[in-house]
Amino acid sequence: MNVVMGIDPGVANTGFGVVRLAGATMTALDGGVIEEPADARMEDRLTRIHAELEKLIEWHKPEALALEDVFFGRNVRSAIAVGQTRGVAMLAAGERGIPCFDYTPQAVKSAVCGNGAAQKDQVQHMVAALLGLPEKPDPDHAADALAVAVCHAAQVRPRHSSADPAEVPAGVHAAAG
Repeated sequence: MNVVMGIDPGVANTGFGVVRLAGATMTALDGGVIEEPADARMEDRLTRIHAELEKLIEWHKPEALALEDVFFGRNVRSAIAVGQTRGVAMLAAGERGIPCFDYTPQAVKSAVCGNGAAQKDQVQHMVAALLGLPEKPDPDHAADALAVAVCHAAQVRPRHSSADPAEVPAGVHAAAG
């Protein structure tokens, strides 16, 4: 595995982060946010997000797409919209034969900070430290996407242990497709 693209899905702000894994070293290649106007129709937002992700995938040629799983809080409508954004991200990857992987917010925080309940500022700080960035990634959607990519890269990088490589940590699963 050399390049992982992480996605923090959202209909107004979709964060993306691209990380290269070389041995035990992770390096940030790109990161940012696809912003959509609040007054745009949902189908137009999703079309533009898909088109932008296609461009990013073509440019970076990731070998895996890691997505933050949908968090079902009190706002079901928001969770459904995030699920739709995840769907267009998975479609963009699937069109190129790129496997997708889901990570719960707790799994991402645990992989990056060692604590599944870490605060956003802690995640940003640790992403910067792990990727050797001069400052915390901003905005937070880009930092979250980089954290998802780091989480996946940490799961697939070679380990020097006796653990079964087929073992999948809790909170991590291949996206259904």
